[in-house]
Amino acid sequence: MDRTLADVMPSVTAAFGLDGPNPLAVRSDRDVVVLLVDGLGSELLTRSADDAPTLAAHVAATLRAGFPATTATSLTSLAVGAPCAVHGVIGYSFALPEGATRDLRTLNALRWRFDTAEGPDARADAEPETVQPVTSELQRLPAAGVDVHYVVPGYQATSGLTRAAFRATGVVHAASDLREVRDGILAVARGRGSSRRFAYAYYPGLDMAGHMHGPESLQWREQLRAVDAMVADLFADLPPTCTMLVTGDHGMIGAGARVDLDTTPDLHRGVRLIAGEARVRHLYLDAPAARDDVVDTWTTLLGEHARVVTRDQAFDEHWFGPQTPRPEVAERVGDVIAVAQNDSVLIRPESEPVESTMIGHHGAWTADEQFVPLVVNQ
Repeated sequence: MDRTLADVMPSVTAAFGLDGPNPLAVRSDRDVVVLLVDGLGSELLTRSADDAPTLAAHVAATLRAGFPATTATSLTSLAVGAPCAVHGVIGYSFALPEGATRDLRTLNALRWRFDTAEGPDARADAEPETVQPVTSELQRLPAAGVDVHYVVPGYQATSGLTRAAFRATGVVHAASDLREVRDGILAVARGRGSSRRFAYAYYPGLDMAGHMHGPESLQWREQLRAVDAMVADLFADLPPTCTMLVTGDHGMIGAGARVDLDTTPDLHRGVRLIAGEARVRHLYLDAPAARDDVVDTWTTLLGEHARVVTRDQAFDEHWFGPQTPRPEVAERVGDVIAVAQNDSVLIRPESEPVESTMIGHHGAWTADEQFVPLVVNQ
C-alpha cells in the first residue's frame, strides 16, 4: 500500500489546477472540503460498517497515516503533503534544543506546550512557523484564486499546531459539535459568488470517545453513528459543485498490558528525557556512549511489549518517510526509540497522569493504528 495521508492535499491542489501530482485522482467542479474525523481508522470502520453505512459505502481508498500515527504528526503531514522526515513534527511530544546552550526541552506538539500537555505555552519561544518551516499545500491555494476556510473548534484557529501545520490564513467557521461542523461546511459550499473555495473541517469527538472508553465501545459506536449520519446529510445536501473528502489521522487500539516506565529505575539509567506517547517513546540520552547499554536494558526489561531500536536504525528503515531528515529534524528524534507491540502501552503516570489512564491509544505500527479511509462523495 503506497498511498498515504500526505497524498490528500497534493491531490486537492492538483484538482484545483496547480502543478503537481494527483495520486488520489481528486476531481473538483468548483469547491473541495476535507473533513478530518480524528481517530477514524479504516480497520475500525470495516468492523463497524453496520454503524456507519454511508462512510463504509463510499470508501474510495485506504491510506497509511505514517509513523508515528498520531494527531500532531498526521495533521502536519496532511497539510504539508509530506511525511514528518520533511516537516519535523515527529510525534505527540519530542525534544527541542533550547537557547544558546541547546539544552533539551520537551515540546508537546499537540498542545504546543513545554514539558507536558499542561505545561507553559510554547508559542513564543518555540514559534510554530520556525519549528515547522515547510510551505503547506494550503498556502498554494490563494495563488490559484481559491479561498481558504476552516471549520474547526474555535480554539484551533490560533493554536500552535494549526499555525505550524496549515500556515495559511482563512475564514474561520467555529464548530464545536457535529451540527456546527455540518453548518460550516454547507456555508462554504453554498457560498455566493464565482470564487472557488477550499475548506478544512475537523471533528474530535470520535477520538475522545476512543481514548476515554475504548475503540468499539458503546460510546465510540454512538459517536461513529453520529458522524455517519452527519456525513450522510452532507452528501445529500451539498451542491454538485462541491467535492467532499472524509478521512482520519490515525486509528486506535485498546490498551492491554500497561508497562509503567516511572516505577522501573533501570529504564532511566543513562536517559535524560523520555518523550513521545504510550505507543511510541523517544529516549534522549545523557551521552552517546550510553546508547548500546540503554538499548540492551530496554530490550531486556520490556521484552515482547516493545521493539527498541536506535535512531540510525529507524532512519535506515525509513520509519519517518523515504527522505533522509535534515539535521534539525534528525536531532528531534530520540537517540533510542521504543515502539509498543501488540496491545501494550508504555505509560508514565507521574508526568502524564491523564494520558496514562486512557483506554484507547495510537501511534505505532499495527493496522488498527496506521490505516485510515478516504471517503468521497463522488
